[in-house]
Amino acid sequence: MRIAWAFTGAGHLLLESVEVLEELVSRGHEVTILLSGASEEVLRMYGLFERVRRLSGGYYRELVLESDEGYSFPITGRLSMGRYDLLVVSPVTSNTVAKIVHGIADTLVTNAVAQAGKGGVPVYCVPVDLEEGDVETVLPSKLELELCRRCEQCLAAAACPGDAIVPGIEIRLLKCRGCGLCHSACPYGAVSGGRIITIHMREVDIRNTERLSEMEGITVFDGPREILRTI
Repeated sequence: MRIAWAFTGAGHLLLESVEVLEELVSRGHEVTILLSGASEEVLRMYGLFERVRRLSGGYYRELVLESDEGYSFPITGRLSMGRYDLLVVSPVTSNTVAKIVHGIADTLVTNAVAQAGKGGVPVYCVPVDLEEGDVETVLPSKLELELCRRCEQCLAAAACPGDAIVPGIEIRLLKCRGCGLCHSACPYGAVSGGRIITIHMREVDIRNTERLSEMEGITVFDGPREILRTI
């Protein structure tokens, strides 16, 4: 199959989405990868950007960055012409869901969904806000201030290739590459990675996800691995 896979800026279900993408590529599918501006940042924070980049190479196997597409997103013209068998958007932020259900197509990903509808290309979505209640999700690297000793020379900051750590204050996530060197460099365990937190699903986001599932040409899945069982 020829598949377009779009990432949005969600951290929840991000690793699972990358793993499923890798599996599709290993099965021989042609996959064009579309990264929104936010998803490029988040993939770097979680140390997953290079894994995704390595999956690209060749025509219809490109890695497409929103920052390279201007305001007209010419790559999405392939979808309006029906050049793909499928568009996958996983994970999908609540912001992207809200734009799709209200017909807004002002980003690379929302424009791709709109053009897929015009070209008769099926869209598979994995939203992060599916049902009411609390959901556990994984954070990128975090400076645990209660463990930080405010060392005169911060070993974690010295080990960081992206100059992302402000000693004793925070990790600037937009500079973080998710390499994990800071975790092992700090002798006090003050830099955590993969910390699990609980977030609450908002009612408005749940409603929008329900509307998304009712849209023509769009199928909503609970998780990325369901896509493997469908393709």
